[in-house]
Formats: sequence, structure tokens, C-alpha cells
Amino acid sequence: MTHQCLQRYGKSLVLRVSTSRYWKRYITSYLVDNEPFINYEEHRRKMQNFTVPQYFNFAKDVVDFWASENSPKSASSPALWWIDDEGQEMKFNFQQISNESKRLANVLTNHCGLKKGDILIVILPRIPEWWFIYIAAIRAGLIVSSGTTQLRPKDIELRMKSSGAKCIITDQSSVQNVEEVISLCAGVQSKIYIGHKSDTLPGWKNYGEIMANSTEDFQTVKSKSDEPMTLYFTSGTTGAPKMAEHTHGSLGFGHFITARYMLNVSHDDVVWNISDTGWAKAGYSSLFATWLRGACVFAHQTNKFDAKAFLEILDRNRAISCFCVPPTALRLIVKEDLSRYTHLCNVKCLSAGEPVNPELLEEWEEGTGGTVYEAYGQSETVFLCGTYPCIKIKPGSMGRAAPGIDLEIVDDEGKILPNNVEGNIGLRVKPHRPVGLFTRYVDDESRTRSVYQGEFYMTGDKAIRDDEGYFWFVGRADDIILTSGYRIGPFEVESALIEHPAVLESAVVSSPDPTRGEVVKAFVIRTEHYKARDESELRKELQEHVKSITAPYKYPRKIDFVDELPKTVSGKIRRVELRNREWGRD
Repeated sequence: MTHQCLQRYGKSLVLRVSTSRYWKRYITSYLVDNEPFINYEEHRRKMQNFTVPQYFNFAKDVVDFWASENSPKSASSPALWWIDDEGQEMKFNFQQISNESKRLANVLTNHCGLKKGDILIVILPRIPEWWFIYIAAIRAGLIVSSGTTQLRPKDIELRMKSSGAKCIITDQSSVQNVEEVISLCAGVQSKIYIGHKSDTLPGWKNYGEIMANSTEDFQTVKSKSDEPMTLYFTSGTTGAPKMAEHTHGSLGFGHFITARYMLNVSHDDVVWNISDTGWAKAGYSSLFATWLRGACVFAHQTNKFDAKAFLEILDRNRAISCFCVPPTALRLIVKEDLSRYTHLCNVKCLSAGEPVNPELLEEWEEGTGGTVYEAYGQSETVFLCGTYPCIKIKPGSMGRAAPGIDLEIVDDEGKILPNNVEGNIGLRVKPHRPVGLFTRYVDDESRTRSVYQGEFYMTGDKAIRDDEGYFWFVGRADDIILTSGYRIGPFEVESALIEHPAVLESAVVSSPDPTRGEVVKAFVIRTEHYKARDESELRKELQEHVKSITAPYKYPRKIDFVDELPKTVSGKIRRVELRNREWGRD
């Protein structure tokens, strides 16, 4: 740059450089902040100034920082520790993850022709490639959406079409399901298959083969914090699952709240979250929050949850310092002889996905001497509310709002209600929009508008706040079913049921269950031809039918055959009446 140019542009150049350095220091200060979380009110005051930098990229600002010589984490310490049921074990440090993601980012942009803003769908079990892909997509400025391997062809078709995905990556668990519908999904320009290097599938690129020819020379995109980064498909009470859009700032940086106050970990910790990679909870504890703090993600690839095997792995791998499971899994865990596993007293136990009942807290404490810490959040948000070591635990309460989060109990118009009055859990969005809140439901302005009332984002959950600021969960304000940590919309199950010739009409609601908290129950009106069929046989047939049409976790574990369904004057099914009947409410 010439002297004249420096004279002309020097001031703005210095300003840009100093601003860039300020934000770099600002981001780093949150990554390495080791101030003990021992004063709840002090941290609430501190987080009033929490804001998002103008530019942020999780791959560059987090992964590459922890991979650098400037980070306090030892280069030999793993960032990802992976095992499976076959006895395989692999460990990767941040430098290896950084390098692998750069090579893959080159593949996605150069070999596959993807551009910033293109959408990539990933359907994989808990294998290391899932982490590499997520970081590579962020590094390249792609928008990534992860799906569970339980998705069926129609589920995949919906996601591919509604998102306009340009690329899909999967393995043998889902490749055939993708093949059944891929011809119906215009715009898909690349399909990548993860398997043996020698595997060849017509029309598919072999992950190992294309990665072998790639390089680590990649310039990470300069992404603005308000640019989209991730899509979560989230169930609704009507219609198909909707796409909740998160940005680099809302999720990549916003999960600092989750990292600091839900997990409360540092770079020396190891976190085990059993969530499937297709769920937002994986983003919470298996990726963003854990790596923001430089902690190690522990991952166990298994096709089913086994409480005894879980406890044995936890006891054998004593570096694990924190684990997160849904209450459903925890109920199975506490039925085991916990006294046999001496490491449990040294591990922080987190539970999220549905309310934790007081009996479960007691059983865990009796068996381990420890405490179950509860966490509440949504696909649309980061961690919102929970219990912490620095505050009193009130059994049955979901705790207090996280520092950086302003929660209130409001009426249907968004007006704040007095303490000890049931209302809607609302997240304040005015005058300042909170860090960690999604931007919109893609292509659904009406639904996006519907979740805002007054100065609040309405979570859709009902609760009561007591005089000490503790929240007490009451239930869903709509018909969403929360079972075993899964979120299921009744429409999805009803749509599958109606495809069977025996079903004239159906209504799906939640029903109490001692192990899962609640399960899917269907009320079915049969067609004339099937009224004489044995009910037990037909019930099993319908359950298997739903499993074949949509993700198996959605199938109705209970089915009642009825002659009519309660309806409004306009003909809409009154699910609330059926749900209240199931739960013994007036």
C-alpha cells in the first residue's frame, strides 16, 4: 500500500484492525473464562453485557483456537474420544479435527461444487465423521442439518425438498432410504457415502476416496454472526416438521450459556452426552457447548441404550467428568445396583429433554450420594433454565433462569403474571434480543410470528414461578408429545396411521408411562371392513405399519379403538379432551 493510500485509508484500516483484535480477545475471554460459578446473582449481572461479535465462525474462532499454541489445552489432550460396541476406540485432538475439517471443506466446495449458503443434510450415527462434517460445513459457510438414522424415506424426502438441500452425506444405515426418494428431490448435486474405500455405489462419492486426494489448504469463510448456520427440523402440532434456523451467533456463540452454566466445564473435562446426532441436544452437549470450553466429547456408538453397559463404560473410563441423559434413561439407570460403580460419585449428572420427577432425584442421591442437575431448553434456543451447584435444589422444580437469559411467566398476550400463577414460559426479546434464540421458521412467516407475543418469545410450555424465582413445569401448551427425550407432533403419527386401510380417522395424544414419562397413544376409528378383526392383532399391525412409514420412535405404544372422536363445532379434533382424559385431569 502506497504512502498516499496509507494517508487516505490508514485511520479506517487501524480502526478495523483494532476492532478485529478487540473481538478476538472478547471471544477468547469467554472460551477460557475459569471464574468459579459460585454466585448465581453475580453471574446474572455479569451476563447482562453478553453480546455477539459482528463476525463469528465456530470452526475458526473455537476449534482452531483450541488447536493453536495459544490455548491452555495440551496438544496431547483429546477433543473427541470415540468407542463402539465392537471394542474399537479412537481419539482426536483439536489439531487433527481442524485439519480433517479443512480437507473436507475443500472436498465440499471444490469437488462437490457447494457454495456459501448451500444446504447440506447429514444422516449418520455417532461416528467421528459426523463431527468432522459439521465443522467442515461451518468452515465453508454451508448450512448444515443433521437427521437421525431412524428417518424413513418419506421423512428424508420431506427434509430434502423443504430445505432445498444440495448435498447429502450418509452411511449404510440410511443409504437405501435415501435412494428410494432421491430422484424426487430436485437440486441435489452431490451424494457422499461413508464406508470402506473399496465400496462403490452408482451416483455416490466415496468419502474415504475423495478425502484421500484432498488438502488442508483452505481459507475459512468470514461469516457474519447473523448469517444462517444450522437448520433443526422441529415437530409442530399441525403439519409436517418445520425448519428452525440458527445462525453462527445464535448457536455457535450462543451456546456459551450452555457451556458455562449447564455443563459448567473447562478444557480439562470430558463430557458424555448420549443423545442421537439427529437431535438439537447433540448440538448442546456433544458439539458446541463442550468444544466452546475446550472440553473433550466422549461418544459411544451403539444401536440401543443399555443401562448396565452405560454404567460399566462410565466406571471403566474414569476421565469422564460429566454426563447427560434424558430422565427416561436415568430411570433405567437407577434400577441397577449403583453401589457397584464407585466412579458415579465423581461425575456430574445432567438430565434434560423432559421434566425430572422428585423420586428420580432421591433414587440417584441414595444410590450415588450425588445430585441430578436439570436442564431446560429447546431446538429454537440454547440452555434457558436449570439447577446449579450454587443454588438450593427444590425437588420437582426446573430451577432458575440461566445467566444471560430473562424468563418470565406471561399470559397468552405476553403480559407478565404474578408469582405462583400458572402461565406461559416466555423469553424476553425486547428491547434486546437474547443471544441464543433462533431467527425464524424457514418459509413459514405465520408460524414465526405466532411464537412472539408482546416482548416475549413463547416457548409453548406452561409453568409457575415461585417467590424465589424457581420455575415449576406444568406441561406443554400445545399437543407436542415428549417421550424418552424425543419430541413428536401428533400430525406425523396420524398421517402415518391414515395410510393403513383399517384407519378411518385417528387422534394422537400423550399418555402417562412409568418408565418413559409419557408415550404416544392413538385413538383410532376403524373402517367398516376391519371392525371384525381381532383388536390385539390389528393393534400390532398398526404399530408395525407406523414404524415402516416414519421414524420408529414415533409409533403409538398404546392404541384404543373408538367409535367417535371429540370435536369442535367446526369439526376440529379436540385432542386436549383426550389428553386430559388420559392424565386424569378435568
